[in-house]
Amino acid sequence: MAKISQHFLYAFLLHAVLISARCQATSEHPKKHVVPFFIFGDSILDAGNNNYINTTTLDQANFWPYGETFFKFPTGRFSDGRLAPDFIAKYANLPFIPPFLQPGIDQYYYGVNFASAGAGALVETFKGEVIGLRTQLRYYKKVEKWLRHRLGNDEAKMTISKAVYLFGIGSNDYMSPFLTNSTVLKAYTNSKYVGMVIGNLTTVIKEIYKLGGRKFAFINVPPLGCLPTFRNRNGSCRKETSLLSALHNKALSKLLRELEKQLKGFKLSHFDLNSFLEQRINHPSQFGFKQGKSACCGTGPFRGVFSCGGKRIVKKFELCENPNEYVFWDSFHVTEKTNRQLADQMWGGGVGHPHVLGPYNLMNLFQTET
Repeated sequence: MAKISQHFLYAFLLHAVLISARCQATSEHPKKHVVPFFIFGDSILDAGNNNYINTTTLDQANFWPYGETFFKFPTGRFSDGRLAPDFIAKYANLPFIPPFLQPGIDQYYYGVNFASAGAGALVETFKGEVIGLRTQLRYYKKVEKWLRHRLGNDEAKMTISKAVYLFGIGSNDYMSPFLTNSTVLKAYTNSKYVGMVIGNLTTVIKEIYKLGGRKFAFINVPPLGCLPTFRNRNGSCRKETSLLSALHNKALSKLLRELEKQLKGFKLSHFDLNSFLEQRINHPSQFGFKQGKSACCGTGPFRGVFSCGGKRIVKKFELCENPNEYVFWDSFHVTEKTNRQLADQMWGGGVGHPHVLGPYNLMNLFQTET
């Protein structure tokens, strides 16, 4: 009986949020100063798309204790509360940006979130279980057609060009071979493999640019070997995993510099999530945390076993009393407090700030004309 009640309560609360989001989404066409926000990526940005696809609980977070702090129930976000895009939307005077697959969303004036937990730039990354980057692009093209149909070509062109396009992708391309015992990394050199990931990302960026997008924001890949799930028992980071992060981030920086030169009107915000997280992992007390290496929710050393919520392969898990004391929420993902700090620095960090690789921060990017 208690189990039925719990499921009913979750369904009721989620339905209430969907109604609220739909009311926001179906309001009249917003004023012309509104800057839409389109989000592409993986679980660090996914607001719940994976709730609506046929996948496993490894790629879903629609169960307790996810969402326990801010929302008081699970929304599909991989955190105890809000993600960085939720705060960014607030700072940009936008409502919560809904998942593209959320039922009842029938307008996109404020933008939409295409991100999917587990997604990668490579089609092969967790294929069949997630919404890969190419599919996210296909969904965006549907939205772009909708805007042209509803607004007419001229106003749609203006809306698309002033919108901000946020990308956070790549981590799963480098983690999946280690998590699935794939031999793909033996078939390619590290640089070749990274080149394939960057190549697919480049194609998507150029497609959106071709459709009229001009304002792009990028989060690079975190220090994957230092996530609780990959940390060695002696406390050191897994070198081979972090090496791929470093190679990717170097290649991403090079790509973005090239695109600035190649694409007329291409405006860019680039944030160094890697160094941002390294600082908090290694010096948690400097940023208001007590624990930088262990997760709040999970089991095993550093709570690095991905069991938070007890609905995955391993059922046992421990849950900390106060997520605000932790950098990491579960074995892979950060807490709402960390997400808030991330969003604050992405939004307002000055150029020359150690994590803002420039040339714009997100506040400037939202405000700049195209």
